[in-house]
Amino acid sequence: MNDAKYIGLDVHQATISAAVLDSAGKLVMEAILETKAETILQFLRGLRGSLPRNFGRRNLGCLVARPAPASRHARAGL
Repeated sequence: MNDAKYIGLDVHQATISAAVLDSAGKLVMEAILETKAETILQFLRGLRGSLPRNFGRRNLGCLVARPAPASRHARAGL
């Protein structure tokens, strides 16, 4: 059973809109957070399962981060 969670964050000056999907792509949680370190940390600590990391700037159409594919250098063994 894959317990990975994928988190999408839409960051603004005063708030962060967060969406959490499970490994099947099902929405399991939505939240609006204050843009404060402690609030963000509490939100992340409350999640269960593994959290693959993939950071990037995307438009709203790419709300949920997925693990990035291997780069062409990694595929070439460089």
